[in-house]
Amino acid sequence: MKINDTLKGTPGLPSSSPASANNARSAEKAATTPVATDSVRLSSQGQAMAASGAGGSSGVFDTQKVDRIKEAIASGKFQVNSEKVADGLLETVKDLLHSRKR
Repeated sequence: MKINDTLKGTPGLPSSSPASANNARSAEKAATTPVATDSVRLSSQGQAMAASGAGGSSGVFDTQKVDRIKEAIASGKFQVNSEKVADGLLETVKDLLHSRKR
């Protein structure tokens, strides 16, 4: 019968070996060492996009409408128009089938 010391290999459990004490000291030193940071600069196009998005309503979607829908869902007042959803699904399937034929 072989007996293994399973506690030595278990991650997260403290060990009393001298090597682990040295590792702990190294980790402490690494934690106090300043870390280099990265910087980012936006191009003029990126700055224009960021500025247009800061106005509350961007060209991509209407944030106020999204907020109204969120509130309606949260309060249980949101009504799903199943006919509109079905029409959208059919249109998407048609587009996918036409794109595969090309």
